Amino acid sequence: MSVSCDHCSLPVPAGLVEDGAELQFCCNGCRVAYEVIHEHGLDGYYDIKARIEVPAQAAQRSGRGFAEFDDPAFHELYCRRLPSGLETVELYLEGVHCAACVWLVEKATVVVDGVAEVRLDLGRSLATVTWSPETTPLSEVARFLDSIGYAPHPFRGVEARDMARREERALLIRIAVAGAIAGNVMLIAFALYGGHFHGIKDEFRTLFRWVSLGLATPSVLWCASVFYRGAWGALKTKSLHMDLPIAIGVLAGFIQGAINTIRDAGEVYFDSVTALIFFLLVGRFLQRRQQRKAASSTELLFSLAPTTARLIDREGVRDVPLEALASGATVEVRAGESIPADGMVVEGFSTLDRSLLTGESAPEPVAVGEPVHAGTVNLGSRLVVEVRATGEDTRVGRLMRLVEEGAMRRAPVVLLADRISGWFVAVVLALAALTVTVWLRLDPEHAVEHAVALLIVSCPCALGLATPLAVSAAIGRAARRQILIKGGDALENLARPGRMLLDKTGTITEGRLAVVRWWGDASVKPLVASLEQHSAHPVARALAAIAPVEDLPEASEVEEIMGVGISGVCNGRRIMIASIAHVESEFGGLPVGAASATEEFATEGLSPVAVTVDQQVVAVAGIGDPLRTDSAASVAAIRDDGWRVEILSGDHPTVVWSVAEQIGIEATAAHGGVAPEQKLEAVRMGSEEETTAMVGDGVNDAAALAAATVGIGVHGGAEAALAAADVYLARPGLAPVVELLEGARKTLGVIRRNLVFSLTYNVIAVSFAITGHMSPIMAAILMPLSSMTVVLSSYRAKTF
Repeated sequence: MSVSCDHCSLPVPAGLVEDGAELQFCCNGCRVAYEVIHEHGLDGYYDIKARIEVPAQAAQRSGRGFAEFDDPAFHELYCRRLPSGLETVELYLEGVHCAACVWLVEKATVVVDGVAEVRLDLGRSLATVTWSPETTPLSEVARFLDSIGYAPHPFRGVEARDMARREERALLIRIAVAGAIAGNVMLIAFALYGGHFHGIKDEFRTLFRWVSLGLATPSVLWCASVFYRGAWGALKTKSLHMDLPIAIGVLAGFIQGAINTIRDAGEVYFDSVTALIFFLLVGRFLQRRQQRKAASSTELLFSLAPTTARLIDREGVRDVPLEALASGATVEVRAGESIPADGMVVEGFSTLDRSLLTGESAPEPVAVGEPVHAGTVNLGSRLVVEVRATGEDTRVGRLMRLVEEGAMRRAPVVLLADRISGWFVAVVLALAALTVTVWLRLDPEHAVEHAVALLIVSCPCALGLATPLAVSAAIGRAARRQILIKGGDALENLARPGRMLLDKTGTITEGRLAVVRWWGDASVKPLVASLEQHSAHPVARALAAIAPVEDLPEASEVEEIMGVGISGVCNGRRIMIASIAHVESEFGGLPVGAASATEEFATEGLSPVAVTVDQQVVAVAGIGDPLRTDSAASVAAIRDDGWRVEILSGDHPTVVWSVAEQIGIEATAAHGGVAPEQKLEAVRMGSEEETTAMVGDGVNDAAALAAATVGIGVHGGAEAALAAADVYLARPGLAPVVELLEGARKTLGVIRRNLVFSLTYNVIAVSFAITGHMSPIMAAILMPLSSMTVVLSSYRAKTF
């Protein structure tokens, strides 16, 4: 019977169950969190958890001191001083997942002296802390949050987010002013309309018209100035921008109303114009919010590097914000920590996990004088690193820039939409002129009104904006699925099936050596694994993994035979693992079964290795690069999508044919022994005839990836893949390729749906406006609603 943790409700591992203890915990983090919560009388947290469905999650306590939170550089970067003397900071919290977490975090005001307010945004896991720095250091607040399982980190997008907030606030002020003016002008318009039907004295009618003009003037001149700037920019660049008909429509209605007010004759349109400005600004605000949401997905990439570093200076070792590091500084990196910046090792020897940059999961040794890079993890012992590059200048920073720059590329279908928008604006202006001309003869009083309605309702916002928004929404969704797409053109090209070329190593296969086949006595596997633990050779690493570490006996008298194998004594038995040629020369041949297995393994492209026990050949291991478990199913799914799948590999043709047979690709479509130059030529020729996608690890395939219609870099060789490819798959295997193709097809469908809707709406709306069946106020309501319909269609589409 399993025992549940009293803090998080997860099962407690058998080794951590305390017999007879009243409380049980799955880890030390949960134990500390439980003690802190009860010590401060915050037991209500568990009552709230019991009332709602909460996913079980262990408390992740880092145990850090957070001294860097008190550093002046940290306060300058992340904190803001309030007029009251308090300071405020925004912190990203790990492990936030439910309403109970919000309740607990916000109780910091009760527990920690000097904390005035804590507000937690559950959706973004962002806590806004307001506290008195004179009473309590920020590090104490951070330690409390960490102790209850919510490790805090400074929010790194503060500057960009604050700038966006200022722009947003300025737009909201315009909306508020425009709304207030529109409401008051509408009230006056009701009086004028009532007077039209029931009678009104001339002096009051004139007064109301002049008051409307006075109220409408600031709305037209200031609130609507954002549209004039866009229109002026379009005229300066000799392009037809969507703000141009809006500006003409607003000014035409206002000027005509002003002239009629001065003449004291004819209609005034101030109610329609001011309401129009208000609705247009609301629509612009909603669209900008959607665009910001798409762009913010790139902030996730900040998690690739740590936020703090251990700086070594005259005062000793102290934690500082990452931004406080400069070239030439010396930092300490302990075992288990990420390297904070690019630099050179000046002290220590260790192993690194470089999978972030290279995709290679096996640890790599590093010593004094060798370079290290931000984001890689120190697995072994303490290192001292001299900083050479920080932030955006590091390798991982450059990789992030590649993704952001690539995301700005515009797909051909987006450029088509832009061209259509330009022509559409020209047609609309011509139709507006025609409408004025015709209605001046039919009904002069309403000619300008109908033209204004036409100019407003036909604004091609939906046509011009929804298409790139559909692409950016799809790219954002793909990024959350660990599929990094550089531009919309890749999505459009992948939606049209053609020829897909797959590299073998690291793409179809695991990209590492392993024991794929075994012939003979399986009971000797622990002896083999024990002996191979003493060698760092890639084949030895493969053989060392064939038995659990806890089952391995002690090996002695270990001797590595250079270029041949290894020998030693395990459990009193003499073991040798060596090449087939060496064993044959030592013993004058192989037993029949071993010889047969050796031949069979060789035909499958595997490297046979013999195992002898006390001078007898007892087993043969087939060493090779194992297939990924999803390869066969993924290839079948790619074919079902209409793609022709081929293999291009530098490995021996026999090995490539064997792999092709296992995943269902014909031998004629499997090409082995292909040099990088030949891959490039094959891809280049294919791209001239049809859509050609190249899938590879981005190292020896870099040139081919760059030349393909769409280059897809898979997990492994990350840096080269991001530099050369159009798409980078951060998840291993071919399954993400299938997901990419499906997402591309759905994205193009969304774009086409948006274009059809936009054009259909505009044709119908223009027809109503030309024939005089639509007022400017109705046009002002319909225009942003149509745009938001298409925008919501883009963001709600399940592309990835």
